[in-house]
Amino acid sequence: MTKSLLVTGATGFIGSKLVETLLDKKYHVTSLARPGKPVHPKSELVVADLTDSNLKIPIEDIDCVIHLASHTPLERNKKTLEKVNLQGTKNLFSQVKEKTKSIIYISGLGVYGDPKGRIIDETYPYSSTNDFVKIRLDAQKFLESECKEMGINLSVIHFGDVYGPGGWFYDFLIKRMLNNTFRLPKNGDYYKNFIHRDDAVGSINAILDYNSKYESFIVADSAPSTFREFTDFTADQIGLKHPGSVPVFLAKAVLGSDLIKLLTTSMKVSNNKIKKIYHIKYPSYKEGIPQVISELTERNMLKN
Repeated sequence: MTKSLLVTGATGFIGSKLVETLLDKKYHVTSLARPGKPVHPKSELVVADLTDSNLKIPIEDIDCVIHLASHTPLERNKKTLEKVNLQGTKNLFSQVKEKTKSIIYISGLGVYGDPKGRIIDETYPYSSTNDFVKIRLDAQKFLESECKEMGINLSVIHFGDVYGPGGWFYDFLIKRMLNNTFRLPKNGDYYKNFIHRDDAVGSINAILDYNSKYESFIVADSAPSTFREFTDFTADQIGLKHPGSVPVFLAKAVLGSDLIKLLTTSMKVSNNKIKKIYHIKYPSYKEGIPQVISELTERNMLKN
């Protein structure tokens, strides 16, 4: 029997690719999108806003809900973050709790706080270091509690920084490098964990097939690196100068305290758990970035 899936954030950088792969696997996919957002032509469409208290999702049976939709740390307004990331999750759950067997909830590594040099895995305790992280954790805890009560399977994915031919990697890094306006907060000497979009999507598919009662997964490649190393390698692939740096206080003024706190917190993670059910295609950014640059070149997206 064909699986019926509901995807929120289906028009985003990860979601659009995910929907494509799910349709390729012959799943019945419904995309939840705000008015005016284009979705894959083979996907069913529910036009709705998760922040609407009168949200209606007119689907009777859903094998799994994949909840990607959220604001990023670029949003500085706490009330807006709560409305989208927390209340939006609650509104969604109220509509699917009687209709679905499982939920996959997508989050980030920021929920682990500052590990102070320890290599972390899924057993490491959560820690809220700013409003953005606290709200994300509140949404996760809500789902954990409610899914347990309703007997709904829940998988939580904590992604590293997902790069690819779009999203933050193109808009925040590549485009600014091309214009020579990108600068590294705190000189970039802090460890980050990256994952190619194809592997982010592949891991969601693997977890969907795994169908656990309750699991959390850290999804990142096998090569933590400093942000400086990552950006310098990217610049080399395009033939650009290595970016300079900017003091943290100036970066916070431009991009916000929450984002810069998350960016400059040094972290190394273990991906041993996800590797038991998914083979990572790009085990480090040194394999993944050249593929992305090649795709951007084909699309003629690397012009100043």
